Order: sequence, then C-alpha cells, then structure tokens
Amino acid sequence: MVGSIVIKFITGGALSAYVVRCGIRRELFVTKQILVVDDKNELLSLMRRVLEDENYQVSILQEGKEAFMKVKNQLPDLLLLDLKLGDISGQDVLNQLRNDPVTAEIPVIVYTAAVLEAEQVSQLIASNAQRYQNVYVVQKPFELDSLLDLVEQLLNKPVR
Repeated sequence: MVGSIVIKFITGGALSAYVVRCGIRRELFVTKQILVVDDKNELLSLMRRVLEDENYQVSILQEGKEAFMKVKNQLPDLLLLDLKLGDISGQDVLNQLRNDPVTAEIPVIVYTAAVLEAEQVSQLIASNAQRYQNVYVVQKPFELDSLLDLVEQLLNKPVR
C-alpha cells in the first residue's frame, strides 16, 4: 500500500488529517479550538491575534452569561476565562461547566488581576482536586509567553 490521506472532522468541527502508510497512521495536524471569554474587547483582540499566530482556532465571547451555552455547543479544546466579567462571575461560569457532564472535562485557564479572587479559586481547586483537575489559575498581569507555554502544555497532553 503506497499511502492515503484521511481527513475527518473531530470534536468542535476542527479538522484532523492523517497519512496512512503500511497500516501506520501519522497525524499531520490538528487545529485546536480555544474559546476566550473576557469583557474587555482589547484583551479579546490581543488574545485572538496571539493564539491565531500560534495556529489555534480562536473564538471570542464578550458576554459571560453566554459562556456556558457557547462552551456546551462548541466544545472547545480549551477555555480561557476572565474571572471578572461584567455580567456574571467567571467563577459562576466555571461552576456551571463543572456541574455539566458534557463540559466538566474541558481544560480551563482562569485569569484575574484580583489577588483575593485568584486565591479563592486556587483554594477551591485545592479543596476538590478531582473536580477541578483541569483548571489553572493565572494572575494578571502575565507574560504572553508564559500563557502560551501553559496553553501548549494543556493542548499537547498525551491522551490517557
């Protein structure tokens, strides 16, 4: 068998392409889908540009109250969530996600400039490590390179 290319849709509508040669399947690329939820348009634009430059498929949402349904419908590979949203707490969104079996396993990076809020979420994660095993807290201001390193680490984890 010389080889064939198989292209298929995976979760969230992203494409995955494989080369099949002599029965060995090699993945060519996978476009990982990231949803960013923040009430600040400037930060949304910056995050979109930076993540798209790294070849991620990025959706943005400025309304926190729509975040849960957007995540449930889109099923992104990763959610970046500001804890201080204008219309709902990011912590409330996080709890909605963890309470639904469809969204409970989606990795989430929460970020905030509020030290007290970051500590509260860190304590929440520590108090129930099983429930919040894929939740990571990042304190603003943060270095974009550090955030990108965390994103890459989360999206390139080996499948269990």
